[in-house]
Amino acid sequence: MQFTWTHHGEPLAMKRFLTQHGISMRTIKAIKHGAGEFLVNDQVKTGVITINTGDVAGIRLPDEPADETVAVSHQPLQVQYEDANWLVVDKPAGLTSVPGPSNREDTLVNRIKGYLVATQAPNQRPHLITRLDRDTSGLVLVAKHHVAQGMLTDPKLADQLVKTYLAWIEGTLTPASGTIDQPIGRLDDSPRRGVTANGQRAITTYQVETSTLAHAVSRVRLQLVTGRTHQIRVHLSALGHPLLGDALYDGNQTWIKRQALHAASLQFYDPFAEQTRRFEAPLPADLQALNRQ
Repeated sequence: MQFTWTHHGEPLAMKRFLTQHGISMRTIKAIKHGAGEFLVNDQVKTGVITINTGDVAGIRLPDEPADETVAVSHQPLQVQYEDANWLVVDKPAGLTSVPGPSNREDTLVNRIKGYLVATQAPNQRPHLITRLDRDTSGLVLVAKHHVAQGMLTDPKLADQLVKTYLAWIEGTLTPASGTIDQPIGRLDDSPRRGVTANGQRAITTYQVETSTLAHAVSRVRLQLVTGRTHQIRVHLSALGHPLLGDALYDGNQTWIKRQALHAASLQFYDPFAEQTRRFEAPLPADLQALNRQ
């Protein structure tokens, strides 16, 4: 794979030129040790490299082969968007994001690998930028190679990654919009998390969209400012408004048997295309049914 940009401005050292375009120092060091090539105007360069105005410069890297320790799954994968650098997929509820001790054969990562193998993609080692709990549905952003993954770790680009969720909760949040700023930490050996004084800072913003008085249920739109484990589930439960169906956090399971949480939209800045991309995922059937309650 190859990435190049045209330089406009004063002469620059190759390292500075590349870091300005989001290439990590880790990648630059790897190239210096033989894991790739530096390019200037289609020519391979070594040693001290200066980029002048009008030069087309960048890097060439080997493709990323599949991880042989990750099983291939050819179960369905709902692809919302794909190009040479990114995949945006719509994960169904009930599907684990990454392989673990209880499931190494059919997780989202296994399915993405199966898709990349089936389509003969040059890079077959997916990098999940966002993750969802097993029973949360909705959009997941995947980098198709480590260069793309590294670019979104840049704080300037990471801050432009916006994930919006829809949640159905017991009761009505008061006030109808606000920010939840409460630290989240582990609770002994339990899979639960909780608001704890020594936890990591966690910030969630919310807006109540609708309230159904007949069932004392509200639909809430939320955005994560931080990304702690179970963050939305913990914050809403701590306020006394757990997600419907969330057995782990004592949510009411009358109307739905999984946590009523959906990653409804995803927005990020694409440094390759130099534009902001935005995607939306339709509600699955069980959440559409909640809307009709």
